[in-house]
Amino acid sequence: MSGTLREPVISPTEGIAKIPREAWNGLLREDDSPFLDWDWINALESSGCAARETGWAPYHLVVRTRPEQKIVAACPLYLKTHSMGEFVFDHGWADAAERAGLNYFPKLLVGVPFTPHTGRRFLTAPDVNRAQMVELLSRALAAICTDNKLSSTHINFCEADEAQQLVKLGFLERLGYQYHWRNDGFTDFDGYLGQLKSKRRYAVRHERAALTEQNVKIRVLTGDEISASLSREMFPLYRSTIDKLYWGRQYLTHRFFETIAKDFRRHLCLVLAFQGEQLIAGTINVQKAGVLYGRYWGSFKELRYLHFNVCYYAAIEHCIREKMERFEPGAGGEYKWLRGFNPALTRSAHFLVHGGLRKAVAGFLHRERREVEAWIIAGHANSQLKAPPPSNTETAD
Repeated sequence: MSGTLREPVISPTEGIAKIPREAWNGLLREDDSPFLDWDWINALESSGCAARETGWAPYHLVVRTRPEQKIVAACPLYLKTHSMGEFVFDHGWADAAERAGLNYFPKLLVGVPFTPHTGRRFLTAPDVNRAQMVELLSRALAAICTDNKLSSTHINFCEADEAQQLVKLGFLERLGYQYHWRNDGFTDFDGYLGQLKSKRRYAVRHERAALTEQNVKIRVLTGDEISASLSREMFPLYRSTIDKLYWGRQYLTHRFFETIAKDFRRHLCLVLAFQGEQLIAGTINVQKAGVLYGRYWGSFKELRYLHFNVCYYAAIEHCIREKMERFEPGAGGEYKWLRGFNPALTRSAHFLVHGGLRKAVAGFLHRERREVEAWIIAGHANSQLKAPPPSNTETAD
């Protein structure tokens, strides 16, 4: 069925629970991020984190065939009444719209709530024409905006091929960056250290030594290794960080962590720090297909360099041991760059209905794009990782 579909039907579905789990997950590829899994999205929605009451009304867009009603494409879609929890910041655009007397909210967002990860945003069955489905869904999103007098549609952290096709359909592309660590075939943590420049290598060794001095040990637990008692520590760890930050905002509920401990355990990876028998800190991570995704950090006790050891060094050691290709620790943090994480390009695509606002945003994105591209070049040129030695091996053209 790689050709044109006969009379496809596109419709919004209010909540992932109304879409059969096997039908949604049947659209996923082996290398799709775990955050697109039905279980993760359902945990967010069923726990009340991503719900109409919190400004995340789910209306997932689904393409079905006639007359079989088989789901052949979909995208995770939310009607938003604010811009929080997205990590592609458009607060300035909302302010500009308000000053111009325009209603910026509600708006449409294609993405996974509270989850800044790059991945496919348009999910397609393996036996359909993917380009056709992406165009069909994209045009439907634009039409929903226009017909319902919504200001805009935003497709956050999409894949490069999706962004390219969206630009051809009239969307504006926005570039951003995160810091990712890549496994350069390391066999142990010393191999990673050896790749760092001498100043940073000394700093990492000094920070790692602080753990021994403070009688701290780190354990990494995955999947069924995570006991019920440790699962119950996930929400307190998450809350510990939120409560310490005056700008902290609790997006996730206790029920969410209970749900992922039950339904999503297969992808969980906890990095936990103990002082004696006492749990003092940890991170809640997710892993799949050779990629580790850092998510939620928390600590019950403040110790020197504890954060760097738990969030980065232990996670890197886990990636090396398990032969994982990449570690994405999430948004923000120039300090990640100092520890061998290099800038990686991220993309989003935006459709704005109002011509004046669209023109203003396009100008801003043009200027921002130059800055992002310049930093990515500079970030790699000045990487804390040593440049690879020149090869003396001849290769054929």
